Amino acid sequence: MRSASEQTDGPDGAGGGGAGAPGGAAGGRPAPEEHAYPDHWEADVVLRDGGTARIRPITADDADRLVSFYEQVSDESKYYRFFAPYPRLSAKDVHRFTHHDFVDRVGLAATVGGEFIATVRYDRINDLGRPASFPADEAEVAFLVQDAHQGRGVASALLEHIAAVARERGIRRFAAEVLPANTKMIKVFTDAGYTQKRSFEDGSVRLHLDLEPTDRSLAVQRAREQRAEARSVQRLLAPRSVAVVGAGRTPGGVGRTVLRNVVAGGFTGQVYAVNPALGTDAGAALDGVPAFPSVAAIGAPVDLAIVAVPAERVPEVVADCGEHGVRGLVVLSAGYAESGGPEGRERQRALVRQARSYGMRIIGPNAFGIIDTAEDVRLNASLAPELPAAGRIGLFTQSGAIGVALLARLHRRGAGLSSFISAGNRADVSGNDVLQHWYDDPATDVVLLYLESLGNPRKFARLARRTAAVKPVVVVKGARHSGSAPPGHRVPVTRIPHATVSALLRQAGVIRVDTVTELVDAGVLLAGQPLPAGPRVAILGNSESLGLLAYDACLTEGLRPQRPLDLTTGATPADFRDALAAALADDSCDAVVVTTIPWVGIEGTTEVLAASLREAVAGSGAAGAAKPVVVVHVEMGGLAEALSAATSTRPAPARPRRTAASAPPGTRPAQAPQAPQDTQAPQDTQAAQDASEATDPAAPARNIPAYPAAERAVRALAEAVRYAQWRRQAADPGRVPEYDSIDEPGAAALIDRVLRERGAGQESRGVGLTADETAELLGRYGIALRPTLPAPGPDAAVAAAARLGYPVALKTTAPHLRHRPDLGGVRLDLATEQQLRTAYAELTEALGKPEELQPVVQAMAPRGVDTVIRAAIDPAAGAVLSFGLAGAASELLGDTAHRLVPATDRDAAELVRSIRTAPLLFGWRGSAPVDTPALEELLLRVSRLVDDHPEIVSVALEPAVVAPSGVSVLGAAVRLAPPAPTTDLGPRRLPSY
Repeated sequence: MRSASEQTDGPDGAGGGGAGAPGGAAGGRPAPEEHAYPDHWEADVVLRDGGTARIRPITADDADRLVSFYEQVSDESKYYRFFAPYPRLSAKDVHRFTHHDFVDRVGLAATVGGEFIATVRYDRINDLGRPASFPADEAEVAFLVQDAHQGRGVASALLEHIAAVARERGIRRFAAEVLPANTKMIKVFTDAGYTQKRSFEDGSVRLHLDLEPTDRSLAVQRAREQRAEARSVQRLLAPRSVAVVGAGRTPGGVGRTVLRNVVAGGFTGQVYAVNPALGTDAGAALDGVPAFPSVAAIGAPVDLAIVAVPAERVPEVVADCGEHGVRGLVVLSAGYAESGGPEGRERQRALVRQARSYGMRIIGPNAFGIIDTAEDVRLNASLAPELPAAGRIGLFTQSGAIGVALLARLHRRGAGLSSFISAGNRADVSGNDVLQHWYDDPATDVVLLYLESLGNPRKFARLARRTAAVKPVVVVKGARHSGSAPPGHRVPVTRIPHATVSALLRQAGVIRVDTVTELVDAGVLLAGQPLPAGPRVAILGNSESLGLLAYDACLTEGLRPQRPLDLTTGATPADFRDALAAALADDSCDAVVVTTIPWVGIEGTTEVLAASLREAVAGSGAAGAAKPVVVVHVEMGGLAEALSAATSTRPAPARPRRTAASAPPGTRPAQAPQAPQDTQAPQDTQAAQDASEATDPAAPARNIPAYPAAERAVRALAEAVRYAQWRRQAADPGRVPEYDSIDEPGAAALIDRVLRERGAGQESRGVGLTADETAELLGRYGIALRPTLPAPGPDAAVAAAARLGYPVALKTTAPHLRHRPDLGGVRLDLATEQQLRTAYAELTEALGKPEELQPVVQAMAPRGVDTVIRAAIDPAAGAVLSFGLAGAASELLGDTAHRLVPATDRDAAELVRSIRTAPLLFGWRGSAPVDTPALEELLLRVSRLVDDHPEIVSVALEPAVVAPSGVSVLGAAVRLAPPAPTTDLGPRRLPSY
């Protein structure tokens, strides 16, 4: 495929890599006169096979790299690229293809180890297809990928980035000429999801792509992102060979401990020990595995390296691994950003840059390790002394100490794991990457996350929403109130409170809990029990008091409990079995809480009771829809273990295994996730047991969770009920409505004019619009402000009232009195000139001079409920729409609801109804219900305004009075600023260092 310039000047020997810049358009703005090196186009990307590459602009210093790259491309690829034999590049070619203006001619390269593996370039052209300059908005694009790297998704990644660069430089369309036999490149274009046209001219295929992102192009981009990032995690968790670098000769120490754990866990691949102190001692071995002085000395492929050497020695280890094809690193070494000093932070940045330059991904540094319990992997590359039992829970932590605690608690509760990752400083692989992996991992049914920071909250919410649609995601967030992320965690600063972040996560379907105890409580229930069909709960047991505690706990959590069934203290295990079977068969309940206290003077009843409960649950499957069962026990030691053991006696479907025919070595077979019905039981959860007590590894799914307190059991059950309800509602997320009365171009012109005339303002908050500008901007989106006129004196106030018509309101607009009716700065329902003059005199006498109060006269709005609508751009979470009632309800009590922008009609309805004071809108105590459809439309119009114009950093409508008919916006404020790059839009890229 060739570009327009090549038709006269010769072939273009290099294409280029993509841009990390957001895909924002430059519109009709002229290109800058000076074109410095655009370092914001640099990006690290994950490729289809899970490796990484760096994409950056090509510069004049790349001449030798370009020549070397071209020499390694096959003659066939050169022919496809240039439509003619072209064995080598001339000096003129090299000069042309390494010198760009970064506006009309751009070249990008994908590199690994500092060398080019693929290139892409565009040349701006006019309507005749000849070289042109701005304002021409079309460009010819051409690619070249080294044969050894074809099939890795390099060209697709480059197309995303070069398209973003082109949009930034005012280019709207790409044209490409491709030989019909070059089907791979044709597929790159046709699969990208852009609007396109195809024609056949002079023996070649002519393609035209509209670069405006579409729903399909975004979906394609995110699907590719998911596959690539999931594959990168799979390569770490399921390697075919592992080298432990830093394993000492003597027992003890981190490296030797991990080596012992890898061997003791029964890893199915090849294990090597690496320690420079071993020298050239041929035949050396540690813990029965071959030992070498370096990775290079191994002489065989190594997929994963566990690095446990002092931080100052890590760079040479990374270089040794990278130069010999290691695919990924788990860095246990400390001494990085967690130390809190600039030296540690720079060392961490250098580590990530070095590893990525070789195409490797990193877990850590300061990591605890990773675990994969699949029978054909059995990897315990961590400091945990034993490989956990296989199960259906995926566990991710950012803290080694919390990871140890969670592993121990899950073991005691009889819950097995599919995989475990403790990421430490998570300088590279993060919770987002792990979510990508677990989303379609057939071995994982429940995701548990302990997070201390969110590097990309907007992306996390997107991934969590998608994952939660097919399996539960339970999150506990540490460091909630410290005001900053833990040392070592590089995250954007958020302006919104923690409660808002939690609300947004719940909107995405995340089960948000506050403690690691609640994390485990929810996890074992969701992994072992089906989702409840509703909030109705049956309670039965042999203690009336414990039953009442469970009943009260249900009411506290918003469930609908039935009257507890007291089996009396004389109830036998058979009585429990019969009562539980009856409750499970009863269509009037959706879940069952079993409460039990010890029998007096009777030994051995714990095991019998566990077997009886399990028998009742097993028999319920054929009788109808499965229901979750939880057990609350008081001082019945061993009941939880007995319930877990009881579940291991019944055969269950075998856990999916990797086969050579279905997946490459070191991976699990990729399967499209399918959301199970809420009434179906999840797949198996194996009870964790000591190795000597382990039974059939294919354990059944119905592990009955037991809790030592009714409140804990009911809280976990309530989370399952809320999650199941979210799953049902997520099937119909609503729609973003279109309104005919919106003038998007007019609003954009106003915003551009304000920013051009007044700049970004002196403060980071941006520049505020005047009252007239605010009214004009909101009016472009069908949001009318109640007419308001200044009243610098009593005569001016009377004149204003005459223009507006009585009755009117007189109020101050001074910043210290704004929205403070409790201070007496508002006078309402002034029906005559005398009343207005009297109110004016009282106001100025009580509060100050008119020039201090800045009074205004406003037409009276119909009586109703005062509300507040806000939208703001948070650098971490993105655009957030908020709603609450005006006054103390939202300000003092924090009774405010939040949704991410763009909001759907369902989001707007939920916003109005989710605040605690919502009854005031729906006729509380005999008052007239307000016009909630009009309120919801106003919310949607504000959402659309902010979504359409990223320059709007904040909007506040305060108050918006909702009457029985209609909504009146009495006050509004808008602030603008040049849009900042977003963290979840534009082409794929890893966090930069």
